[in-house]
Amino acid sequence: MEPTLPPIPAKRYFTIGEVGELCAVKPHVLRYWEQEFTQLRPMKRQGNRRYYQHHEVLMIRRIRELLYEQGFSINGARQKLQQASQKGRHGADHPDGDAIPLPDESTVRTAGDGGRICADQLEAVMRELREIRFLLSVEG
Repeated sequence: MEPTLPPIPAKRYFTIGEVGELCAVKPHVLRYWEQEFTQLRPMKRQGNRRYYQHHEVLMIRRIRELLYEQGFSINGARQKLQQASQKGRHGADHPDGDAIPLPDESTVRTAGDGGRICADQLEAVMRELREIRFLLSVEG
């Protein structure tokens, strides 16, 4: 029987050791998975130290599930994640049944100074939100 994974704390960044404990995966395995799964791109800071974000911890748990619990090969897990990612990008529906609409450009403003958010920034945020939504739907 697979071990029960601990809840993910409400933190912005996690070290490789913390992620290893949260996902029951050794750090050298995480480094290997970074080479095999392009979705895993932790930030690297001083001395090449890795810092993972919450959505990456969820992705690692999903990869672990595919490999260890469902018996996928690395290639099979990679394909499964790519299919799911493409499905999420091309019209995945919001849980309420409607696709997530992009806000009208005239209503998009940054908090504080009233300046406009760049369309590229908005698209990047929307892409990340879609990925997080997908990961959360797969987790449950």
